[in-house]
Parts: sequence; C-alpha cells; structure tokens
Amino acid sequence: MNELYGGFTTKECEYCSIEGFYGQKILETEYWIIFLAPSQRYLGTCVVALKRHCRDLMELNGEEWEEFGKIVKIMEKALFAVFKPSLFNWSCFKNAAFRSENPKPEIHWHFIPRYKVPVKYKGITFEDPDFGHIPQPVTREISSEAMDGLLKLIKSEMNQYI
Repeated sequence: MNELYGGFTTKECEYCSIEGFYGQKILETEYWIIFLAPSQRYLGTCVVALKRHCRDLMELNGEEWEEFGKIVKIMEKALFAVFKPSLFNWSCFKNAAFRSENPKPEIHWHFIPRYKVPVKYKGITFEDPDFGHIPQPVTREISSEAMDGLLKLIKSEMNQYI
C-alpha cells in the first residue's frame, strides 16, 4: 500500500487518500475534497473532507475555516439552484472511527439537503419521511447512470459559483 499523509495508508483513510475516496470526487480545493456520497437517501448528499489528517475541529487553522466557509456558500447555492431543497443539514460526526480499537478520526462534514416535498431526478422520486428531524442513516443507492448524471450536474453548477 502507498503511504500518504503522515504514514496513514489508503486503506486507513477513506476521506483524504488519493485513491479510494469516499464516493465520487466533485471538487478539490487547497484544503478540502468534496465527494458525492454513495448513499443518496437525501438527494444531493455530499461529504466535505479535510485533505490532511486532523482529529478535532479545534485543530483547523484559519485558512481551512475560511475556505470551508466558501465551500458552504458554493454548495448551498448550487444545490438550491438545481433541486430547491427546503433546508441544508451540516454535521461533523466522528463516531464510527471510535468503534475500532485504534481510532483515527478524520475531520469531515456531511452535507445533507432536506426536502419538505418529494423531488424527482432521472425518474426517481426522493422523499424525506423524517423531514424536520435528524437525518436517519439509511442507505439508498441509485443506479450508476443516475449517480454519474448527478455528479456532472452538481459539479457543473458548483463551478458557476467558484
């Protein structure tokens, strides 16, 4: 395995590794990588991951926070333009990392558009049965054709706001 970022290997980090990303890469900035999440229970769900190993939010530097703020604006504008979500949830959970004996949590944000009414994309209806409540960790895979189209659509729209 190739060693990357301070001795971690691609198998150990699904977020900041050069190979084996979490989902499909939409955009990469100086400090962050934006992925289209593999599960699309909530249409347009993405993950924004820091490109270096970092355990806690308090360890982010000013430039990383500043760039993250710009990413938030770009992503929310882009997704609103294409799907008109009712609101956006942002969460930074690291719980899964601590299920292992030797945890290596990574700073990453879950970006979850939420929809009060059903929305259709490529003939698929996306409903948000728990709208107004915490998003549920229910996996929903869509066809690779729909994922590829979604990736291109979001990437194209985001590029308009960069």
